[in-house]
Amino acid sequence: MGKDEYSITLKEFVKGLNPRLAFAISAAAFGSAFQHGYNLGVVNAPLTLIENWMNATTYDRTEMHLTDAGATVLISIMVSIYCIGGMIGGALTGFFADRFGRKGGLLLNNIFAIVAAVLFGFCKMASSYEMLIAGRFVIGINNGLNAGLCPMYLSEIAPVNLRGAIGTAYQLVLTISILLSQIMGLESILGTEDLWPILLALTGLPAIFQLIALPVCPESPKYILINKDEPVAAQRALTWLRDTTNVQEEMGEMRNEAEASKLVPSVSMREIVTNPTLRIPLVISMMMMMAQQLSGINAVIFFSTKIYESAGLSEEASLNATIAMGTMNVLMTFASLVMVERFGRKTLMLAGLSGMVIDVFLLFICLLLKDTVEWISYLSIFLVIFFVVMFATGPGSIPWFFVTELFAQNARPTASSIAVAINWTAAFFVGLGFLPLQELTGPYVFLIFVGLLICFIVFTWFKVPETKGRSIDEITAIFKQSAYGANSV
Repeated sequence: MGKDEYSITLKEFVKGLNPRLAFAISAAAFGSAFQHGYNLGVVNAPLTLIENWMNATTYDRTEMHLTDAGATVLISIMVSIYCIGGMIGGALTGFFADRFGRKGGLLLNNIFAIVAAVLFGFCKMASSYEMLIAGRFVIGINNGLNAGLCPMYLSEIAPVNLRGAIGTAYQLVLTISILLSQIMGLESILGTEDLWPILLALTGLPAIFQLIALPVCPESPKYILINKDEPVAAQRALTWLRDTTNVQEEMGEMRNEAEASKLVPSVSMREIVTNPTLRIPLVISMMMMMAQQLSGINAVIFFSTKIYESAGLSEEASLNATIAMGTMNVLMTFASLVMVERFGRKTLMLAGLSGMVIDVFLLFICLLLKDTVEWISYLSIFLVIFFVVMFATGPGSIPWFFVTELFAQNARPTASSIAVAINWTAAFFVGLGFLPLQELTGPYVFLIFVGLLICFIVFTWFKVPETKGRSIDEITAIFKQSAYGANSV
């Protein structure tokens, strides 16, 4: 990329961004996406310590140690109940968004985070792994709601030219918090027998930050105008976010959307499924969410430790490689924040999925040959990191905000509820089914992901529209044409 091209990209990125908007983005994303990412990664490092504590606690109660099967069941419940909480939280997105507003819903959701932090912090003191499991369930609800509410708020406060970049901020903060959880979980910091409850309880800090910072920011202007029908308050909120009184053009676009929404005041679950103009973007949203979770990212990360070991890396070097992988994920997500407005959503999604399908097939070959060719283990390390790079390019970030771009205000909360719930459901089944499949098929499990990725590439190529720079009216017009034209999903 030449210097001129880069400067144009940077100019496009900063156009419309001001200190107030940046503060609102930070207040929403660091209080919400941070929770999501941190709790995705935080249990990995202290998992053995937690299992030993559960075993000791059981012995103190019954004078009997847990069997291997019993310990596996408890750990599986602790891990999977987080996804069940996420599914419930995701399904509640629409209710919270409509009833309390986008900002109000985010603020109220912090109650779940604080309750979970208390359960985590005191579970060891109370000798209760039930408190730990309950905490994982409660924080799952929080994360599920955050995954729906935060991208919705970010999308609605963003100028059209920054909508994709600001939407990507959710995934950027999520990757940063995963990396931070890995670092904080090091034995030299909080990954010790005494300190792991504090490691888990740190999830309360982003909640406190958001409770202090977000009240300073306004509610989504679109929500104020379209849902509450308060044009003066909506213009005041938009003026604050844009840091200028010159908001007439944007207010005009919002009024047009409000007038269109009055024709269909609210969209029910039944209507979004039966109405073809709504069903088409709903299917696209669901497929994008499934593409994220069923892409094989969890499988590659799971195999990464074994791949590092087979390359002869020590335990410390393997840990450093994992942190390097997390760092690369953050850097590429930051790059996609700029690229998404330059190249578009569809292009980056296709680029990411195409790179991943080639990578995962080569990784499958490497795992088959790792015992016969010595140098191939080092190629495997490169492929693991490259897979994460491709994931971060598009599939990691785009699905979170893409659903908010495909729907008008009246359908957005219901659509987000369904899409986010599908994401968490897919994550739950991947977590539930991956290990048995891996034990049954070994490296051949990657062929399943090759097949799935090819399906997602074909679907994206033929069915997903480009939304970059388009207003909601232009996007919905595409689906009306598809619904009543020759094409339909």
